[in-house]
Amino acid sequence: MAEKTKLQGFHDLVENIETAMFTTKRKDGLLVSRPMATQVRAAGADLWFVTEKESDKCDEIRGDSNVNVSYYKPRTREWISVSGRARLVRDRKKIHELYRPDWRAWFGDEGGAKDGTADDPRMILIGVDIKLAIYLEVNKPQPLILFEVLRGMVTGKKPKFPATKSITKKRK
Repeated sequence: MAEKTKLQGFHDLVENIETAMFTTKRKDGLLVSRPMATQVRAAGADLWFVTEKESDKCDEIRGDSNVNVSYYKPRTREWISVSGRARLVRDRKKIHELYRPDWRAWFGDEGGAKDGTADDPRMILIGVDIKLAIYLEVNKPQPLILFEVLRGMVTGKKPKFPATKSITKKRK
């Protein structure tokens, strides 16, 4: 499968899963995961997230930019695991481009410039560039998926799911 087609399939799958688990590495070496919403696809990174610039995850990214972003869709059993490099992006133009009104709920209005709008100085973007993405895309209706799982439970044979796919991106 052509890399461009695989990348499009990957992004289509990401768009249909609401929440990602975003994993960083603390200074003491422990891994920390937290739920985050992937933002719309835009130039400049393979995946975009928004957070508060004073958050622990930003400190962790400054210490080690290697991250993992994982997704799971229980209804279809589809999943994604992304190993990549994260970078903090303060570019107000990019923040304005990606801004969605629901961000205000997460930042709140603390008055003055800290009002939860795209100009809020607390906001920073996290751009993730894929190094390796492994994923399972299931193009079967949900009843067929459930049938495969139930048949496996009864017969003891593994359900027939498509093979996992992978994307490896080389960075300059």
